[in-house]
Amino acid sequence: MIDFNRLPSSVVMGECWARDGLQSEPTIVSTDDKVEIIRGMVEAGFTKIEATNFAHPRYLPQFNDAEEVLERIPRKAGVHYRGICTTLKGVERAAKSKAEGFGVDEIAMVISASEAHNKANVNMTHEENKKLLEQMTRLALDSGHQVFGWVLCSFGCPISGDVAVENALALGQWWKELGATYIGFGDTTGVANPRQVSAFYEHVLAHGMTRDEVVVHFHDTRGWGVANSLTALGLGLRYFDSSLGAIGGQPKTGAAKYHRGYTGNTCTEDLVGLFEEMGVKTGIDLKKMIALGGRAEAIIGRQLRSNYILSGPVSHQGIVYDKQRGIIA
Repeated sequence: MIDFNRLPSSVVMGECWARDGLQSEPTIVSTDDKVEIIRGMVEAGFTKIEATNFAHPRYLPQFNDAEEVLERIPRKAGVHYRGICTTLKGVERAAKSKAEGFGVDEIAMVISASEAHNKANVNMTHEENKKLLEQMTRLALDSGHQVFGWVLCSFGCPISGDVAVENALALGQWWKELGATYIGFGDTTGVANPRQVSAFYEHVLAHGMTRDEVVVHFHDTRGWGVANSLTALGLGLRYFDSSLGAIGGQPKTGAAKYHRGYTGNTCTEDLVGLFEEMGVKTGIDLKKMIALGGRAEAIIGRQLRSNYILSGPVSHQGIVYDKQRGIIA
């Protein structure tokens, strides 16, 4: 049961629109638009921003401008950028951009809790993937990056079904031993429910993981992302990933044939709005966030999945929300 009198007083929000969000979008978003949104994230108060993917443009053309985006986005004290790498070449590119003065602060890498998913996702067994990731991690650390280690499908696999928490935890501990600063247990296809989440994180926190290193990142495939995130908050976790408009989630790269095309991260606007309404500080300017969410919708070209933008903040002491203009008056 969540003890609402013992929630964290503040959380750190990681905004993923520019990478995890766009990865599943079929239309290539311009570099100008990416830079505009990331700049807006910084101005709104986000301090953890997933900025790009160092994948080969042949496989993910959405990120063929990775270095240009990194050269153009604002640099502000306390703001940390993350890039994801799935190959040694990707880490080499990240290291080069950092050496040239415009890199990311964190490099994210992935391995799946399910061997079946790992083979489908990266065409490697766990042991094969671990050997590669060990090389990538050494290079990332040697080049001055923090490492973010992902354990995908921690709450269930779309191929082989249920995943034992011990399997996910073992990979989280492996990441920690390699030198990862942050460990994310990913709900890759949005199968987790609050009861499962509570049991999972209670086990993880009781067996060596800490609240300073675990990052909460739920996909909203079935609409459960906010509920699962709230459950994690109730256990004292403080680092949360989400995406403007709930876009992203399960990538449509053509490589993964096991999924049904469902997508969606937990919605940033909904999660930030809820936390702030509960008295949990996010450091995010709500007015700027709402405007940013509206701009993100315009760039994508369709209405996204933010209930908070549609309905607006809860009215307190005469505060009025203008839904047509998407602002707090």
